[in-house]
Amino acid sequence: MYRTNRSSAYQGLIPSALTRVKTRVVAILHRRFPVIMRGTLGLVFLWFGALKVANVSPVSALVADTLSFVPLPASFVVPALGVFEIAVALALITGRWLRPFLPVLLLHLVGTFLVLALHPSVAFKDGNPLMLTMEGEFVVKNVVLIAGTLMVAATLPPRGTPEEPSRESRLPVSGTARH
Repeated sequence: MYRTNRSSAYQGLIPSALTRVKTRVVAILHRRFPVIMRGTLGLVFLWFGALKVANVSPVSALVADTLSFVPLPASFVVPALGVFEIAVALALITGRWLRPFLPVLLLHLVGTFLVLALHPSVAFKDGNPLMLTMEGEFVVKNVVLIAGTLMVAATLPPRGTPEEPSRESRLPVSGTARH
C-alpha cells in the first residue's frame, strides 16, 4: 500500500516536469529556428558551391549536360553557379541581402528539376518516374531545400524592422544602471 501511495505522488511530478521542459524547448526552437535553418542552408550551399568552384563536384557533369543550352562553356557555367551558391550561403549565414537572394535561390532550386525533364534516363530507372536513380534522388531532395528556403523567406521580419535589437540597445546606458 505504501508503494502505491508513493508512486502515485510521483506520477503527477514527472508529466508536469516533462511538460515544462517541452514548453521551454519549443519556445526556444520557435524563437531560434529561423536562424538555425538559415545557418544549415548556408552551410549546405557553401559546401555545394565550393565543390563546384574547385571543379570537384560529383554533379558537375550533370549540371553541364543539363545547362548545355546556355551559350557559355560548361567550364565557366559550373564554377559561376558555384560562386552564386557561395554568395547565397554568405547571405544566409549573415542574414544580409536575403530579400534579393531568396527569390533567385528559389529559381535556382526549381531549375534543378530540369534534369527530370531534359534527362529522364539519368533521373529515372528504366523510365519509371517512381524509381529514382542516385541522380534523380539528388534532384528530388531539393524539395526539402525549397521548403527550407520558403520557411526562411516566410520568417523574415517586415521591411524596415531590425531582425534583433542591436547589442548597444540592450546594454544599459552609462549612469542609468542600477547598483
